Amino acid sequence: MSRALTPSQTIGPFYFGTVTNAYRQDLAMPGVAGERIEIALTLHDAAGAIVPDGLLEIWQANSHGRYNHPEDRRNLPLDPGFEGFGRASTDTTGCARFGTVKPGRVPWPAGGLQAAHVNISVFARGVLNRLATRLYFEGDPALAEDPVLAMVEPSRRATLIATRDEAGVWRLPLYLGGPNETVFFDC
Repeated sequence: MSRALTPSQTIGPFYFGTVTNAYRQDLAMPGVAGERIEIALTLHDAAGAIVPDGLLEIWQANSHGRYNHPEDRRNLPLDPGFEGFGRASTDTTGCARFGTVKPGRVPWPAGGLQAAHVNISVFARGVLNRLATRLYFEGDPALAEDPVLAMVEPSRRATLIATRDEAGVWRLPLYLGGPNETVFFDC
């Protein structure tokens, strides 16, 4: 009997069936410290068309710069009611929304602090493994000293920087490929 590798398969409808009409998630309950913000992420394919059946996850530190994770043992406050993790599927316009608080800066292992950011995981049709990227905030003076952003080619950094619209919503389009491809990181 000949044995071959099982062929890989993209994330399929079986996966997306686990999330039903969850196009928005709130990460911060009332009373959580920090500046409340709304994030809108839109998912596009390589040709720029919207992806209405994607799944986006975010993970972030709280407003004090501490992750709700057992390995983050720094002496900074943890907020009850804030886990820092959320998951939402994209709607018919390719958008997933998150209500949260603006994250604080977190340390970089080699020293110094990273700029405030939100970690994003992307799951979509045609994607074999999750894609990892970040959202930074336009106008943040700490962007100039962020060690991760410094590793990104200057002409591509804008793909990671959210802009605030007239309604106060932080918006970041995510492109899976093409000329506007978002910078994705190895994990």
